[in-house]
Amino acid sequence: MNLTYFGHSCFLIETKAAKILFDPFIRNNELAAHIDPLKIKADYILISHGHFDHLSDAEEIALNTNALLIANWEIYSWYLKKGLKNLQPMNSGGKLKTSFGSIVMTQAIHSSSLPDGSYGGNPNGFVLHSDEMSVYYSGDTDIFQDMQLIAKFNKPKYALLPIGNIFTMDIHTAIESAKLLQVNRVIGLHYDTFPPIQINKLEAIRAFAAENIELILLEIGETKSLD
Repeated sequence: MNLTYFGHSCFLIETKAAKILFDPFIRNNELAAHIDPLKIKADYILISHGHFDHLSDAEEIALNTNALLIANWEIYSWYLKKGLKNLQPMNSGGKLKTSFGSIVMTQAIHSSSLPDGSYGGNPNGFVLHSDEMSVYYSGDTDIFQDMQLIAKFNKPKYALLPIGNIFTMDIHTAIESAKLLQVNRVIGLHYDTFPPIQINKLEAIRAFAAENIELILLEIGETKSLD
């Protein structure tokens, strides 16, 4: 399994069977100016919630790739009205069979509104399952006790968690989340893009390491192979 980081909270997971893209926010991210969204190939696009910094490039990439866009009912309906056809609604607790395995939609503790101000439904996370992986992508969230149930029912090997503070969890709360999820490898998201969420990367890595958890921080455009 390969994981490519496109900045902020946007990742592409590549399995033998499919390419799964999370929360595309590229053109309006100055740190990702060297990334061309139209060169990204995807079979699935997963949207965690309606904020602009998680879906601003989703429509363009979906039209360019014919990827199946998956989101909650409100975001699904918003894209349906915009004319997109290849869509799949889900909601918390739902499980969808896919070409690579399955997707489980989880809850998240955050807010959600769409770029035009309309209601974006409840925020969500996702767990991806295949023969190659079990990966939890939290989306924007605070810690919540039911992360223990995500661990119990899904047994993720990796967790993609926000670490930037202000709008989401900070580093120390993400460490406690990793413990609830029973994972010892975390990929950081939602940090450094804007001044309020800038972090000291070395201090973050050291804080996780002190709890025997590896924090992986990728450069924008970097691809990492995950076992």
